[in-house]
Amino acid sequence: MLEPGSRRAHLLGDTAHPTGPWTTQAARNFLMDTGMNIADIKSLIRDRGSQFTAAFDAVFTDAGQRVLKSPPQAPNANAHCQRFNGTLRRELLDRTLILNERHLRRTLTRYLEHYNVHRPHRALSQLCPSQAEARPPRPIDLAEHRVHRTAVLGELTNEYQTAS
Repeated sequence: MLEPGSRRAHLLGDTAHPTGPWTTQAARNFLMDTGMNIADIKSLIRDRGSQFTAAFDAVFTDAGQRVLKSPPQAPNANAHCQRFNGTLRRELLDRTLILNERHLRRTLTRYLEHYNVHRPHRALSQLCPSQAEARPPRPIDLAEHRVHRTAVLGELTNEYQTAS
């Protein structure tokens, strides 16, 4: 799930073969586990995949959300989600050999942590979602500080911060 305003991404679950009951349970788990104020979400936009059943829609409708279906064969109707899917594919999945479902879950969880807490986003003025939700950090003169690099996901990407 992707929040368009903050660009924060959430992992609802992973499976090789999503079915209607599995997707509905993932939606229930998301609403119970996130602690997110669901009232802040205006609506849920979803595609017309067969795994999104009436029961899936009912989970969000019962939580007071409007569920909107994107038009058939119109990926640009949900452009934020399509952009995130492309980013996820280019930055992670095209460069990683996924061994099994457990490895996928671990890798996606670590990537989403990087995406939400460290990765700069152009739409957020080069802030990460967690910084954009709080307030922007004060500028730092890098000539006065050392920069520490941390490799993430087996050196697939890096995170940088000032060294103390």
